[in-house]
Amino acid sequence: MTDDVDHGKLFRARLLVLLASVLWSLSGLFIKSPPFQSIPADDRGLILACYRALFAGLFLLPLVRVRYIRWRPALIPLLIAFAAMNVLFVTAMTRTSAAAAIFLQNTSVVWAMLFGYFLLQERIERGSILAILIVLSGIFCIVAGDWAGENFDGNLIALTSGVCYALVVTFFRVLRDEHPAWLVALCLLTSAAIVAPWVWKLGITLTGQQFFLLALLGAVQLGTPYVVFSHAVKTVNSQEASLLVLTEPILNPIWVWLFWGETVSVSTFVGCALIIAGLFVRFLLFRPRRDLQLKNQ
Repeated sequence: MTDDVDHGKLFRARLLVLLASVLWSLSGLFIKSPPFQSIPADDRGLILACYRALFAGLFLLPLVRVRYIRWRPALIPLLIAFAAMNVLFVTAMTRTSAAAAIFLQNTSVVWAMLFGYFLLQERIERGSILAILIVLSGIFCIVAGDWAGENFDGNLIALTSGVCYALVVTFFRVLRDEHPAWLVALCLLTSAAIVAPWVWKLGITLTGQQFFLLALLGAVQLGTPYVVFSHAVKTVNSQEASLLVLTEPILNPIWVWLFWGETVSVSTFVGCALIIAGLFVRFLLFRPRRDLQLKNQ
């Protein structure tokens, strides 16, 4: 009977990881929705990044207990990297295809391995080098394939957001003794506070519909999946969770295509396929050690 109960608990935990992945995958659906297109393109990324982080942070704030709150110097680079990642990802989503933005950010797996090696002296498994090479070839296909296109700048911004995401993961490893609810809520609210002065100076007034969608974007697409995922990983191991959350980059461009009709170029499609192949190699063939899954796209 115990085995049946444990098996059922594991099955439910896997479903929760998939649910979190589906909710995370809605970022493109929200960000590329028509109500946000009336915001000037040059300012849209900054505004959406600010309010998305604010509403998500407020949503998570009740989970933070006083005993969790503790200041450490390593929080400073974490907060800077998180704020940069948040703004860059949302900006990239407004300037390139959803597929390119989400897959280029997911190259963070490669950068996190490299940062872990150089900054934390973590060993890179020999086999993971294959995954790195596959992912890098995918990056080349996406970026070089649109070298002179209108999405080139957006692709580079998305790639940089992946580097910042890797820094976030690296500093979460450094701060692994801190409670994740405290770290994530602090990162989100600090990120919103950092860009808020620039957003206010823009003098752009949002509609009630836009504020409502931003609240949903923060609470539903970012806050809720964090709660669901953090509960599920108490039962699901990191390798299996890493594979299940690959649902996010697959679904993200599909939602945008189904609802808003956005298509991707052949080079972007090939690059995305190579990146996800590299991620599968990384998580399916080579078991990750102490990987931390933290989602902000």
